[in-house]
Amino acid sequence: MNSKLFCLFFIFGSLFAIAQTKVSGVVFDAFDQPISFANVVFKGSSVGVITNEEGRFYLEDENTWDTIVVSFISFQTQEIKLDKKVNYDLKFILKEEVAALDEVFIVSGKQSKKNNPAIDILRKIWANKRSNGLKKYKQYQYDKYEKVEFDLNTVDSTLMESKLFRGMEFVFDQVDTSKVTGKTYLPMFINESSSEVYGDNITKAKRDILKGNKNSGFSNNQIIIDFVDDLYSEYDVYDNYLKFFDKSFTSPISRTGIQTYNYVLADSSYIDNKWCYNIIYYPRRKNELTFKGDFWVADTTFAIKEINMQASKSANINWVKEIYIEQEFEVLNDSVFLIKRDYFMSDFAFNKKEKSKGIYGKRTTLYDNYKFDQEKDPKFYKEKVFSFDEDIYNQDDSFWDQNRMETLSKDEKGVYVMLDSLKNTQKFKRLYNLGSILASGYVEFPQLNLDYGPIFSTFGYNEVEGVRLRAGGRTYFGQNDLWRVEGFTAYGFRDNKFKYGLSGKWLLDKRSRLIISGGNRRDVEQIGASLTTSTDVLGRSLASSSVVGTGTNDKLTNLNLSTLSIEAEPFRNVITRLSGSYRTLESASQTFSLDYFTDDTQTATKSEVKQYETAFSMSYFPKREMTGYGVERRTKNDDFARLFAQVTVGDKSVLNSDFDYTRLQFSYTQPWALGGYGRLYTTIEAGKTFGEVPLGLLSVVPGNQSYFSIYNTFSNLDFYEFVTDEYATLHIEHNFNGRLFSRIPFLKKYNLRAIVGARGVIGDVSQENRDINASGLVYRAPKTEAYYEYSVGVGNIFKVFRIDFNFRGNYLDPVTNPDARKFGVTGSFGFYF
Repeated sequence: MNSKLFCLFFIFGSLFAIAQTKVSGVVFDAFDQPISFANVVFKGSSVGVITNEEGRFYLEDENTWDTIVVSFISFQTQEIKLDKKVNYDLKFILKEEVAALDEVFIVSGKQSKKNNPAIDILRKIWANKRSNGLKKYKQYQYDKYEKVEFDLNTVDSTLMESKLFRGMEFVFDQVDTSKVTGKTYLPMFINESSSEVYGDNITKAKRDILKGNKNSGFSNNQIIIDFVDDLYSEYDVYDNYLKFFDKSFTSPISRTGIQTYNYVLADSSYIDNKWCYNIIYYPRRKNELTFKGDFWVADTTFAIKEINMQASKSANINWVKEIYIEQEFEVLNDSVFLIKRDYFMSDFAFNKKEKSKGIYGKRTTLYDNYKFDQEKDPKFYKEKVFSFDEDIYNQDDSFWDQNRMETLSKDEKGVYVMLDSLKNTQKFKRLYNLGSILASGYVEFPQLNLDYGPIFSTFGYNEVEGVRLRAGGRTYFGQNDLWRVEGFTAYGFRDNKFKYGLSGKWLLDKRSRLIISGGNRRDVEQIGASLTTSTDVLGRSLASSSVVGTGTNDKLTNLNLSTLSIEAEPFRNVITRLSGSYRTLESASQTFSLDYFTDDTQTATKSEVKQYETAFSMSYFPKREMTGYGVERRTKNDDFARLFAQVTVGDKSVLNSDFDYTRLQFSYTQPWALGGYGRLYTTIEAGKTFGEVPLGLLSVVPGNQSYFSIYNTFSNLDFYEFVTDEYATLHIEHNFNGRLFSRIPFLKKYNLRAIVGARGVIGDVSQENRDINASGLVYRAPKTEAYYEYSVGVGNIFKVFRIDFNFRGNYLDPVTNPDARKFGVTGSFGFYF
């Protein structure tokens, strides 16, 4: 999520029609206390809003109105004349209806769960939800039109006169006012898409066929298109939890809603000839991932007709100041309610202060042409697109005139013209290139079809190389290249040696994703940092370079690795790989040895390992979504499991290698979304090596000698503290997303997030592998009892920092483990929602 958040502030959006009547203000009672959830409407219309937690509101409409009506239960209704079309910062004071105080209750504080008519209606919604919407049918299909816009908001004279926009002042001709917040905004990006959606509720299969995509100035930039698509995921208000920005909000229609929200039956009325009830809801507690707002529900089907949701300002989410959602449903066959229109607006900002500047992200989705129970062949849902269809991203005006479900306003059409001009200015090009560098880590040289980078690997340090400088690059003709070559060179100022790496890959068949790849790397590597080695010949562990750490990082290896492999994806998200590799391993440090005995009498030793391996692996990523059609693709989501199995055979008869052995490895990583209780990550790894191998070919339990929190390592272990040839590990980490700290009065205002973790490993080293050990390192393995450690952490410190307190559970004997670290502190930082 880090690069997406960083990229967000370089992506931009579009605008709505200019409204004719605009009103903003605050509603108070006679004691000057703000009234939350008061109704504010234009008299004689259905256009209205409810006030927020501070009693504030903003209301606008494209028509001209001269009166607004402010009302609230147990208060006298007020009608206020509007002297002009634009009226900002008005103050309204409502008087209590004394006679009504004994008959109604005021919408504030916690509401009773017993004898509450709103909750009675909510239970009927649960009972009938399977009889409403798409789930009522076996199969379904519909047309979908989506428009996503990004705008720079809170535009004022200071921003207009800033150096940032010097030479681009013409963009301010497009400034408008948000109909939700009343703030001025400058449209900077718009993306439209039209698609056909097919689904089967029996097999749970779904297919989305994109017919057209158009955006302002970046039509072929698949990264931006994918980012926009991933930022706003689909949701169903009937689900218990709604996932936005990688956070699970409790739905107001949820079965757990009674424990999370207060509900008030506020009104009843006819909507589209259906008698409906209006229910207001708001959170029972602050700092949780909740909404406030209201919904209208039909009295016979108990289906949602309209719903408005606004994230509470105290919600524990970063970089998002506002989330506002509107959904409208239409009636089919006089009984079934289907979604017709969905509007989603988010205000991205560095803080939640009222006057802070930020970026609006707005998505409007419309649905039409519903068809049901038209069964498709199961193969239809499994069809894959193997090539990039440029025509989809270059549809003409006639296509959009036919497929837009609502016409673009004059101002929205103007955005395309403005942004076409903007992208041709030199200053905008520089800003765009800067954003691209920060997001991808590469500096582009399009004239040469080359990228320089990754820039974040330029500087490094370890005990062997000292200061390390690295320069690298890759070929880049486009995002769907069928082949790619990349390489690097590095120099260590302590060992005075150059290192290098070169690799290439070629996509031979798009349908099966048949890829051949190969390469060579000579480098200094910490091979004790991971149990499952990378399949990338240029991949280098973070532990190989760390400026500061808990101990001396001198157990490093000189590596010379050559590989050749072929892989394919015979089934979706199932990848098979066959590879051959040859490596030489030798200690890179005078204080570390990989020596092993070569004879039974243990008199002759050898310090270099020369080994050829053949490996066959299979990986499975259920529910993974990929984008792109070239030799390198991008992952759209991160909420999928990862399963990996590999058989590796070392053969001493090939290339004069040193050992014969067979190694089996397995790993399984699973993220678990636990709704309002946060997210849990679990990883299981197991492996066994059959045959005689030296230290350089054993499975080293991955320690962590840095001050960074690195998942799937042991924070209180040093490198090579435990060495195995058979092992099983378990890693568990749970992020409560503020669930715990939100219940502690003096801490909840800081929006901190509690994180707990536990890690364990059990394993052994065979006697035959101990017998050939001449390295001087005493092999220790957690055989008699599993080694374990646990941690408690605090995340979201100043929104970007995380601190973990790590405790070692055992193997603390001062005689056998004199240097054991009982306790340690690690941390990390990043941009997360």
